[in-house]
Amino acid sequence: QVQLVESGGGSVQAGGSLKLSCGTSGFDFSTHCLGWFRQSPGKEREEVAVLFGGGGSYYTVAPVQGRFTISHDSEKKTIYLKMDDLQPEDTAIYYCAARPGALYFTCRGNYQHWGQGTQVTVSS
Repeated sequence: QVQLVESGGGSVQAGGSLKLSCGTSGFDFSTHCLGWFRQSPGKEREEVAVLFGGGGSYYTVAPVQGRFTISHDSEKKTIYLKMDDLQPEDTAIYYCAARPGALYFTCRGNYQHWGQGTQVTVSS
């Protein structure tokens, strides 16, 4: 059974940092797209950062480029999202997700497996 469990959320002031973790199990880590998404109140869920190519490649979306970094530990089957210079607009529930695939365009959507989410709150 596929499981993804996020941790590391919390409350910080603007300019602060957090590192989210997502422990995974039940699937082949190296043959899946792995991503971080977020959803703010009243907004649709949006992608933040994605690992593809078996974890050898990644991208982050424009609003977080230069501030957020996605990484992984294959032995621990864990993915991370390091968030620096957090801003109030980063306040959201952050989710990790997985789906089979490795190509960039495959990994842009249709994620099948989701964690329960972890809250990140940034105050000004």
